[in-house]
Amino acid sequence: MNSQRCGFFPDEVVLQILSRLPIKSLFRSRTVCKLWYRLVSDKYFIHLYNEASAKNPMLLVEVSDSLGSRSNLIVVDNQRGVSEFSLDFLKDRVKVRASCNGLLCCSSIPDKGVYYVCNPMTREFKLLPKSRERHVTRFYPDGEATLVGLACNLSTQKFNVVLAGYHRTFGHRPDGTFICMVYDSESNKWRKFVSFQDDQFTHMNKNQVVYVNGALHWLTGSCSCILVLDLDYDIWRKMSLPEKVSCGSGNRFYLLESDGCLSVVQISDAWMRIWVLREYEREEWHLVDTVSLRCIKGLVPGIFPICQTGEYVFLATHKQILVFYRQTRVWKEMYSVKNSSTLPLWYSAHAFRSTIFSCR
Repeated sequence: MNSQRCGFFPDEVVLQILSRLPIKSLFRSRTVCKLWYRLVSDKYFIHLYNEASAKNPMLLVEVSDSLGSRSNLIVVDNQRGVSEFSLDFLKDRVKVRASCNGLLCCSSIPDKGVYYVCNPMTREFKLLPKSRERHVTRFYPDGEATLVGLACNLSTQKFNVVLAGYHRTFGHRPDGTFICMVYDSESNKWRKFVSFQDDQFTHMNKNQVVYVNGALHWLTGSCSCILVLDLDYDIWRKMSLPEKVSCGSGNRFYLLESDGCLSVVQISDAWMRIWVLREYEREEWHLVDTVSLRCIKGLVPGIFPICQTGEYVFLATHKQILVFYRQTRVWKEMYSVKNSSTLPLWYSAHAFRSTIFSCR
C-alpha cells in the first residue's frame, strides 16, 4: 500500500498492530481515519492480516441446549479466550459441514441440497447455486454427501466446495460409484466427475478434512490410508500413513493441519503422538512430539484433537475444551459446558481461523 505516516508511528508499525486485532475490532477501527477505512480492501494488508491469523488456529464448536432447539457457536482462541457468535444472518437452520481459512460451509437442515459458504466474522455469505444432481436420489444412504470439503486459497481469494458420496438410483442399492461435485467460486458453477471408491468414514473422519498443497485430505474409517482429492486435476488418490503407526487395538487416529503441513495424531491409553508430513511429495512423515496422557487419564477415552500448531494442541471432550502447551507440557481447560448438552462438544468441533476472506 502507499506509504503514509499514521500519527507518531511509521505506517508499517501501525499495520502490524492492526493485523493482530480481532476482525470485529478491526472493522470498528475503520471510523478512525480514511487510511484505516481502506485497509480491509487493501491487498497488502489482507495478506498481512491473514498471515498473522494462520499462526493462531482456533477451535469452533456448536453448543446446543438440553432440548436441541437452540444452538450457539463458540470460538475458543488461545490468545483471547472464548467468544460467542451466531449464524442467524443466514436466516436458515444450518449445520457446519466444513471449515477452511476463515470460511464455513454450512448445509440447510430443512432443505437438503442447499449449501452456504460464509465468513462468520464479517457476516458475509453466499448461497451456492444448486447443482443438476438430485441430491435425495443420488447420495447414499440419507441423500446427503458422505464427504463435504471446503478449500479456500488465501492468496487468490478463491474457494471450492466439494460434495462427494456414493451413488444410488432411486429404489436401488449403491453400486460403488462415487460421485464428486466441485463448486468453483470463480466460475460460480459446479463440475462433476465419477470414480469408484470402497472406503468408509467415521463422523470424525468427515469433520476433519484438511486442505494443504492444493488438495483436500480425509482419513479413512479403517485408518489404512488418507484419501486425497487433487483439485487441480480432479483426481482421487491415496496416501500412506507413517510406517511406525500402530493400528492395533486401543489406538485412535486423527487428521489435522500443523503450520501448513498435514499431520496425524495418534492417541492410545497413555500417549499422544504427533506426526507431521514435512516432505509432501515424498510422503516423509516425522514424529515431532510424544505426550504423556497420565495427568488426564480419566478423560482419554473421550478426548479428540481438533487443531494445533507447533506450540499448542486444542482437544475436545464431551463437555470440555482443553489446550496442551507443547513447550511447557501444561494442560489447561479453556471452556466447559455449564448445563446439559444434547451432543458432546467433539461431535461438532472444527478447526477455525479468523481471516479477511470475501465469499461473495
